[in-house]
Amino acid sequence: MKNTLGTAFNQLIDKLEGWVSAIIQNIPNLILAILVMIASYFIAKYINKIVSKLVEKRVSQKSISNMIARISAVVVVVAGLFLALGILNLSKMLTSLLAGAGVAGLAIGLALQGTLSNTFAGVVLSFRKKIQIGNWIETNGYSGEVIDINLKDFTLKEADNNMVVIPNKLILENPLKNYSLTTKMRIALTCGVGYESDLEEVEKLTKETIANTFDQVESMDDVEFYFTEFGDSSINYLCRFWIDAESMLEKLRAKNKAIIEIKKAYDKAGINIPFPIRTLQFDNKLKLDKTSIDKQFSNN
Repeated sequence: MKNTLGTAFNQLIDKLEGWVSAIIQNIPNLILAILVMIASYFIAKYINKIVSKLVEKRVSQKSISNMIARISAVVVVVAGLFLALGILNLSKMLTSLLAGAGVAGLAIGLALQGTLSNTFAGVVLSFRKKIQIGNWIETNGYSGEVIDINLKDFTLKEADNNMVVIPNKLILENPLKNYSLTTKMRIALTCGVGYESDLEEVEKLTKETIANTFDQVESMDDVEFYFTEFGDSSINYLCRFWIDAESMLEKLRAKNKAIIEIKKAYDKAGINIPFPIRTLQFDNKLKLDKTSIDKQFSNN
């Protein structure tokens, strides 16, 4: 028993001596590895600041610039860690770390598939020059002003002041109409006048009213006017003209103003905008037998 304990103790001493000897031999590499990690830390902080400033010049969203800057810093630190492990001749540990990182990354990617897709979509949207905060857009059945673009969602403020939060993935995958990309919008009005109206006078009066109402319309020639159909109770027309506008609210205000002024002009000129009318005509005269009617009432 004593011999066994003595042998085990001697083996332990030999192991410890071997480890101490290995540590002493690798002290220069250990110091160099520590210096590499410290240097990578300070370089990562510097890279973080530089990348943040560069990204802020192109992206207005603070969350996006912070995320990109942090990713850059993490890449620098990870590169320093791998370099330090290489200096210490821990290639097996380096391989294990890479394999573990791959497996962990796959598991995290599957678990956070929706979140990551929204995050990457937010990064892509933040770099798109055709979508900026303050633009008036229409997408996914909603229309409003872009209030915020972050790593998770896309926020719109509708005309009724309600906020709509849409996942970034849906914005990227679906069509989007941006009213703010152009400085002009076309207003289209449809109306009808009575069959007794002078159609040439209607056209002239409508064009004059639009030209006098909006400063952007320089002359009557800038107003498009087309009679479109013989309706049930009116002759219908389409009137179109351009205004300076960048949002749907401005377009609605212009349309509202045009309708008011056209109605005033028609009332002054005696032009009728008829209600839907249905005329019932009986060609045969109904003969009523007074005797049979009196008999029916007496029976009741």
